[in-house]
Amino acid sequence: MVTSLASRLLEALGPDTVRNSREDLAVYAFDAYSEGQLPSVAVIPRDVREAALAVRIAFECGVPVVPRGAGSGLCGGAIPAQGGLVMSMVRMNRILELDVRNRRARVQPGLINLDLSRAIATHGIFYAPDPSSQKVSTIGGNVGTNAGGPHCLSYGTTTNHVLGVEYVDGQGVIHHTSLDDSGYDLTGLLVGSEGTLGLVTAVDVRLMALPESVRVGLAAFPDVESASEAVSAIIAAGIVPTALEIMDKLITSAVEAHYHAGFPLDAGAVLLVEIAGPRDDMAAGEAAIARIAQSHGALSWRSSADAAEREALWASRKGASGALGRIAPNYYIQDACVPRTKLPAVMHEIDRIARAYDLQVGNVFHAGDGNLHPLLCFDRRDEHAVRAVVEAGTEILATCIAMGGTISGEHGIGYEKRDSLSLVFGADDLAAMGRVRNVFDPRQLFNPDKIFPTGAVCGEVRAAAIA
Repeated sequence: MVTSLASRLLEALGPDTVRNSREDLAVYAFDAYSEGQLPSVAVIPRDVREAALAVRIAFECGVPVVPRGAGSGLCGGAIPAQGGLVMSMVRMNRILELDVRNRRARVQPGLINLDLSRAIATHGIFYAPDPSSQKVSTIGGNVGTNAGGPHCLSYGTTTNHVLGVEYVDGQGVIHHTSLDDSGYDLTGLLVGSEGTLGLVTAVDVRLMALPESVRVGLAAFPDVESASEAVSAIIAAGIVPTALEIMDKLITSAVEAHYHAGFPLDAGAVLLVEIAGPRDDMAAGEAAIARIAQSHGALSWRSSADAAEREALWASRKGASGALGRIAPNYYIQDACVPRTKLPAVMHEIDRIARAYDLQVGNVFHAGDGNLHPLLCFDRRDEHAVRAVVEAGTEILATCIAMGGTISGEHGIGYEKRDSLSLVFGADDLAAMGRVRNVFDPRQLFNPDKIFPTGAVCGEVRAAAIA
């Protein structure tokens, strides 16, 4: 069947679009999370016609289809868990339509997130969702996981900026959804579905006007807990900055050694605050936030002097994960969410768990919406360390759930967290989700082995598909 698939795809699309040598396929066996297994074949379509044809042929051969953007996902969402066809969208990377007046655009899924904002900046508009991977991650991948980023506190996540999608079903039929249409919100359903409902081939996005003025402040605190308490106090005062980010001492030392942005090395944690809006409002807004920070133990407050300094601070924050290479050869990152008021308690527990497993942990997170990203440092060549990291990560997730949180804020569930989903949802809930998936993909050939748990609960989902 695999031989038939490759030959049919080659005949229909040609060798420049279809790859099936072992060397070519090796690059599609992994993403930023982990290695999977070699796909049977990879297709790199140039347009929706080629993508739809490839999907139809794969489904006729009974072979899974795994969508892939930049491969920057952190939960194994793009790994071919059952082999099959990997659909790499990197060639479909254009802005198809731009409506500046109505602040809308239609883009292909392979477009790099940051490239969109760069391309439209001269019109005074930008695309708001900005995950830390925005220099490399694609719009399609962001749609798959409902990515957020530092500015989602004020602007919302990807789902708040997607107005419609074009997608291909298992028959190779092209469909369009739009928030402008009446009826069910299929657009919202597809955002965050991680490629399990169909292949997204175009995205209609909402654009925003660039703010008149932007300021970034940096507060140093003695510890993460006091910085977290300041975050809750800022929001409680009715102030909603565009971003509230925390980095602990381990992360700060790593990013400062690499970026030299002027972070204080004697602080237990730093709070990065951005506000945006009318120029006349900036001074008063910054002063109010500084007062709250100082009343909650801030050791210092520094305001960025110009755009270059703001960009340096943000480059440091978004490059924090990579900077950890100075500390350990590997890290395991979690992506849990908790209520803001629980941040101090959760940070205390994360520190306890790290000490119990004898692990270094760096905390860098979207404090404004309680989206935690503890990075557990280890060496994957040490089997004991690998086991400790996995067990500690699971304990951190359980702790966040116990405090009213959930297991993912923006990275998705993918392959890594599918068994943890049953910690949040019961069998009936998962079965209901399975029925929805069954409507779109009754054969479950779109990105199989993702999102849904294995074991008993997965049996409930399979039973729902049969019912």
